[in-house]
Amino acid sequence: MPELSPRRRMLVLAICCMSLLIVSLDTTALNVALPAMQRGLDASTAGLQWTIDAYTLVLASLLMLAGSTGDRIGRKRVFMAGLIVFTIGSALCSAAPNLEALIAFRMVQAVGGSMLNPVAMSIITNTFTDPRERARAIGVWGAVVGISMAAGPLVGGVLVDSVGWRSIFWVNLPVGLAALLLTLRYVPESRAPKARRPDPVGQVLVIALFGSLTYAIIEAPASGFSYVLPFAVVAVVALAGLLWYEPRRDEPLIDLRFFRSAPFSGATVIAISAFAGLGGFLFLSTLYLQNVRGLDALHAGLWMLPMAVPMFLCAPLAGRLVGSRGPRLPLVIAGIAMTVSGVLFAAFDAETSDVTLFLGYVLFGIGFGFVNAPITNTAVSGMPRAQAGVAAAVASTSRQLGQTLGVAVIGAVLASGVGASSYKEAFVSAAVPGWWILAGCGLSVLVLGAVTTGPWARRSAERTAERLESVEVREAAGVGNCCRCT
Repeated sequence: MPELSPRRRMLVLAICCMSLLIVSLDTTALNVALPAMQRGLDASTAGLQWTIDAYTLVLASLLMLAGSTGDRIGRKRVFMAGLIVFTIGSALCSAAPNLEALIAFRMVQAVGGSMLNPVAMSIITNTFTDPRERARAIGVWGAVVGISMAAGPLVGGVLVDSVGWRSIFWVNLPVGLAALLLTLRYVPESRAPKARRPDPVGQVLVIALFGSLTYAIIEAPASGFSYVLPFAVVAVVALAGLLWYEPRRDEPLIDLRFFRSAPFSGATVIAISAFAGLGGFLFLSTLYLQNVRGLDALHAGLWMLPMAVPMFLCAPLAGRLVGSRGPRLPLVIAGIAMTVSGVLFAAFDAETSDVTLFLGYVLFGIGFGFVNAPITNTAVSGMPRAQAGVAAAVASTSRQLGQTLGVAVIGAVLASGVGASSYKEAFVSAAVPGWWILAGCGLSVLVLGAVTTGPWARRSAERTAERLESVEVREAAGVGNCCRCT
């Protein structure tokens, strides 16, 4: 990639941030629209789960493929394709005649979204070659997530109340088109010097694992265990296939050797736990505020600001703490705050009082605000420079998988608890197991954040890095192994 002027570099950063904004804003604004969509499309709780999970599931399955494809055929080309597909998917979602069509069009959106975030991050890292400039650019990139979290519920509430739930998707159309034209004009093309080869078998196994597991969880309450048992078996077989097949490839989709690093393994589980907490928290909160308290979408969005604002304020503070003191402190703070928030709802019915509801939202916002920055840092801690991008991609996939599982599990628990009872009357008691699960997610962040960031964990990361580097040296010298799991 040619050296760009400072002004051109900032323009490239702005274009990449536009793509992140529409992807993030779409998700947060959509949560506020769920009750309106439920009424408009006559959707069940499982149907609402699928409107979210169809998107995050496809996103989680394709993130690593999209990143490696951009490295191989050109990041600008893949980024533009992602903008086109995401914008078309948004237009289709806005015109969906029924729930089934909306779910299918959300999957189209996700195919485009999978080409945006990982490829945009690659464009940023290749545009900002100075380490300090790159750090600031990534900081701006991360702040956009906080902006979307703060603005999403409010924007969604205004649009749903004034125009209708379909307008949630209209916002993406002008922004996507503008980003596409600006990318065509100002973003230079770039490729990796040595791109990873495709791994179609690994990709199919990942899709089978994520898809069948999510389907079994969501459909179990309504269809019964015997119906979802075959899908659970497919998930187990796909997982076994990944564990057997991936170590035997020279360039696997998921390099299982990474998991010998305690910080990397910890960051993966922390990402799944934290984003499962986020997905479940938003799902329960939205349904409670509108379907139980009877608030309109705008006032429900305003009620979520006590959660969104701390997320926005704490995210940059967490980044500075990671830079100055390492990831342990922000992870411990995040774990404590998320756990206390979950316990407040589970044990004390926080949603039944304005004061405790406000406090529970603030605590969760603080916790999630502190958790996101250290995840990537912990994942790449000690990794060889050439492997850092792949490690970060696994962390991003774990975030999406966590959000998928959070909505699936919490929604299934809620549906089982409500049963045939009156939704409004049964919600608080039916949601209690879900709140305990969210408290468990916070406890997982706390424990793993403390355990996988200490001296023992750093030594395991160093040993893993040494093994990875030695294998790379042997491969570069033409000395291979019959199996990469050594």
